[in-house]
Amino acid sequence: MLYYSGTTHCMGEVHRGNTITDFLEQERERGITICSAAVTFPWKEYRFNLLDTPGHIDFTMEVEQSLGAVDGVVVVLDSSAGVEAQTVTVWHQADHYKLPRMVFANKMDRPDANFQSCLVDLQNKLDCIPVPLQIPLMGEKGIKSIIDLLELKELRFDQSKEGRVYSKVPLFGELLKKAIDKRCEIIDIMSGYDDKLADEVIQNDSLENINSSIIRQAIQSLTINQNIVPVFLGSAYKNTGVQLLMDGVTSYLPAPSERTSIYDCFNKSFAGKVFKVMHDKQRGALSLVRVLNGKLKKGDKVHTLNGTSEVVQRIYEPLADEYREIDEVSKGNVGICAGLKTTSTGDLLVSSMKSFNAAKNVLESKGVKLQLKPHIPDAVYFCSIEPPSISYQTALERALAQLHREDPSFRVSYDENTMQTVLGGMGELHLEIIKSRILSEYNIEADLGPLQIAYKETILQPIRDTFEFKKDIAGSSQEVTIEMSLVLDNKKQFSLDTHPDTIQALIDIHPNYMKGVKKAVESTLNRGPLVGGIVMGTQVILHKLVIGRKTAESVVMSATAQCVQKMLRKVGCKLLEPLMSIQIIVPGDKLSAVLSDLTKRRSEISEVVIRGDNRIVHAIAPLAELSGYSSKVRISTSGTASMLMQPCGFAAMSEEQQVHAIRRTQGLE
Repeated sequence: MLYYSGTTHCMGEVHRGNTITDFLEQERERGITICSAAVTFPWKEYRFNLLDTPGHIDFTMEVEQSLGAVDGVVVVLDSSAGVEAQTVTVWHQADHYKLPRMVFANKMDRPDANFQSCLVDLQNKLDCIPVPLQIPLMGEKGIKSIIDLLELKELRFDQSKEGRVYSKVPLFGELLKKAIDKRCEIIDIMSGYDDKLADEVIQNDSLENINSSIIRQAIQSLTINQNIVPVFLGSAYKNTGVQLLMDGVTSYLPAPSERTSIYDCFNKSFAGKVFKVMHDKQRGALSLVRVLNGKLKKGDKVHTLNGTSEVVQRIYEPLADEYREIDEVSKGNVGICAGLKTTSTGDLLVSSMKSFNAAKNVLESKGVKLQLKPHIPDAVYFCSIEPPSISYQTALERALAQLHREDPSFRVSYDENTMQTVLGGMGELHLEIIKSRILSEYNIEADLGPLQIAYKETILQPIRDTFEFKKDIAGSSQEVTIEMSLVLDNKKQFSLDTHPDTIQALIDIHPNYMKGVKKAVESTLNRGPLVGGIVMGTQVILHKLVIGRKTAESVVMSATAQCVQKMLRKVGCKLLEPLMSIQIIVPGDKLSAVLSDLTKRRSEISEVVIRGDNRIVHAIAPLAELSGYSSKVRISTSGTASMLMQPCGFAAMSEEQQVHAIRRTQGLE
């Protein structure tokens, strides 16, 4: 896209390590995207703001951050593999933001590419209505050309000119008949959703000879309303079909004004959303901001909803890790702001709190609620980290703070029991990349401890108990009596007893005390008694709280925590281990070895799908059995298999497995 738009004059290739949006050293070494990158470039009379996001499940937070800032999505499929496990995850994330989507079936140059299977996968696995606007003309070695179903022409790309030039050739004979039949199929599908197109079909009394402009209008309308998903095809590696996809983006995905209209209530005042923070050695913290209303200018003072205000010192136009300074960013566009030291991902920036409050009142009157902060998934793995010496401690803490600000799914905490800094991440690769970045970007040779699985805990049965605290502290009598119960409930962590005899007494308690009780409950349930895992599926109900005169809030919080801990120990807990959904693509002759190995790993095999010469294995397995598994799969299949996995919930462990898990966590196994 950058090459065809004239933004760059050479084509980057993943296998050569010279791509533009994959600019981190780790990305180029591994040939994968780790951090989302923003690029702005022109295409014909339009301006593209493109966010390139990772495909690996360990970096799903990068996708989540970006989806909150875009108007539409292009989902890229491997046409030889179809809809893979991570595609499903990203698709559901886009559902959450109600984003219109298009699909590009890539790698059509491969002999095992199957466009029709991709369409079936889209319909079956993603529950959408795919509308192919093109079909491939295949040869022995992959795609030869593309047939445009709207114009009924064959598009031939000139590889001697790196696909810059392509010719449109009229169709004849059987090829024309096939294209007309396919065109009629998509018109038939869309006429069931678009009244204008249906009227045109009725007037013509035929699905043929429908004006292309009416079809395009129907595609645009139905795509924006998320009734259909237009499907394009091609090969990025062989320079085929990319320009057609770019034309499709401008024709069918919504313009910024169509998606950001709820921010019109800010009138001419600035409103923008911070969707990513990154750090540059020379420029410091850089915030990527999507301008939702008004303009953002260099030197402007902006306010966040938590009450802080900062000055935008510089603004850059995004081109991955290259920066071109500009004076302002207009509505709908993306800019990189320097000088914002306290903003974080999801923050709404406004020109004044007065304009925000006025806009908020307008939105609330319409029943609209602004959705700002992205959902942050729980960590899957934990490990300790140590600096090479005490002299590096401060530098390491600063590095970890910056990495956490960039990636909220990366957790940093301090374990008071072991007196260690503990890192939490989405997977082995996630934490491995963090360690590599600490070395390459901050020059700290930090030591990571062994990976520990993020087990969760839950109570065995409900319990109700009372805890009393009475003690003189610094000459002041501190008294608290608290009665609580633990029940099995997934809805929320804390609630009040609603019985008529008790609710009024609880409502009369000072809000500061009640806030402290709730905070203590949440903190205690974040560290279970078995291995320190989060206690899930458990709700604390407060029945009675009697607080002595002049009793400190900290004493009430301490009594609450001790009461919850006492009940957890008394009732007993069980461990819940994380499960992973696995998808393995393997040649048919290697299938038995993969299935045999999965069986040894306590896996439950869901299905085996035949796709050409390959077999696609879907299974669910405990994370504890999958350490280094992707490498082992490649070794056992002589490098012919590929694997994807993602979290898919938790399951209770047997007593024997639980004992081993606790011993491993304590470092005894």
